[in-house]
Amino acid sequence: MRSEIVVVGGGAGGLELACKLGRKLGPSKVMLVDSRLYHIWKPSLHEVAAGTLDIHQEGLSYQMLAHDNGFTFAYGPLLSLDAGQRRLRIGAVSTADGEEVLPERGIGFTSLVIAVGSTSNYFGVPGAEQHTISLNATEDAERFRLRLLRLLAGAEQDMSEGKPAAVDIVIIGGGATGVELAAELREASGVYASYGFRHLVGLRDIHITLLEGAPRILAPLPERVAAAALTLLEQRAIKVVTDCRVTAIEADKVTDNAGRIYPADLCVWAAGIRAPQLLSTLGLATNRGGQLEVDAFLRVKGSEYIYAMGDCAACIDRNGKPVPPRAQSAHQQADFLLETFVRQAAGKAPQQLGYAYTDYGSLVSMGSRTSVGSLMGALRGFNWFVEGFFARMMYLSLHLLHHRAVLGTMRTGVLALARFLIRRTTPQVKLH
Repeated sequence: MRSEIVVVGGGAGGLELACKLGRKLGPSKVMLVDSRLYHIWKPSLHEVAAGTLDIHQEGLSYQMLAHDNGFTFAYGPLLSLDAGQRRLRIGAVSTADGEEVLPERGIGFTSLVIAVGSTSNYFGVPGAEQHTISLNATEDAERFRLRLLRLLAGAEQDMSEGKPAAVDIVIIGGGATGVELAAELREASGVYASYGFRHLVGLRDIHITLLEGAPRILAPLPERVAAAALTLLEQRAIKVVTDCRVTAIEADKVTDNAGRIYPADLCVWAAGIRAPQLLSTLGLATNRGGQLEVDAFLRVKGSEYIYAMGDCAACIDRNGKPVPPRAQSAHQQADFLLETFVRQAAGKAPQQLGYAYTDYGSLVSMGSRTSVGSLMGALRGFNWFVEGFFARMMYLSLHLLHHRAVLGTMRTGVLALARFLIRRTTPQVKLH
């Protein structure tokens, strides 16, 4: 197998790049490699975990997207890279029973884009990897949801027999993922009680604790945004503990540096990210965090034909600013590389200016009815604080813009309408 341009990683940025390139250059020129068969927008994983979003309705098939957008899809995990020979090794794919579906394969390329995202950074905390769930992928969110259902069912059974019971959930990390998950879980806890859990009272029996090591939650965002989010969390009986350094995690509890113990039937790690360990084995330049070091043109340092983008890339843009690991960074980098490759295909001169990150602000979902955030203005350093229904509509629009990039305007509109109608005819939470 061979392709002119191979994109490894079908996350938000990698998939958008493959779709846009495919529509311009065609399947003989563009290939996407991913270890999964379908794509989900990663910022929505907290909804999958809470059960308010059905992964089987949300996921988009890579094979379908490849057919519709004019690229080739190769299914399998990246194993190794021979940069000198310009070849990848893609691992075999097997069923749950061990039956091989696809063999190990080699893929040749002219240009390579690595967009494999990030994974959890446990910072050496004892028990963190063994006793927590991190929302890195769809299977993590589904594992959390099923575990939550089992705990709720057990608590309901105990209560029906007159025994005291509660479910304790601890979320470690007060960034956007942790805050959004806490808010979504509190909203979902009230809904679950309406679907057969008659003895459960969400605010009373489902205890949610959010632990953050910094002096405040949402540390990278403006203080006003963090304060508004904290108020909303506290109004929903979510306990928030800041300046809290977790020192140990066990199967049923979390301990911090002050010796405080937090009971935990279910524990989520959302306290930091790092690049996948695989990147350090590829023979490419990486930084201390394992990210691939790239220049302002997104080329991996030391290579003229290997690029990296998104969370796995350590990028200093043309203005000398470090690019943050955010979805909007990946979207912008996808557009920059699109222009790079289209120019190459047309035999035009390369871009003269490197990539420059533009911060358009940040929005944080606080449930299905409200969001908070800041929008960057045209004046440098100026931003608007937004909250409530308006902020919620803007948050939802980000998901639709991503869908439009990979599905087109018409299909995105039809899909949005279909999902709206489906939500009116199905339970508000996934119950199986």
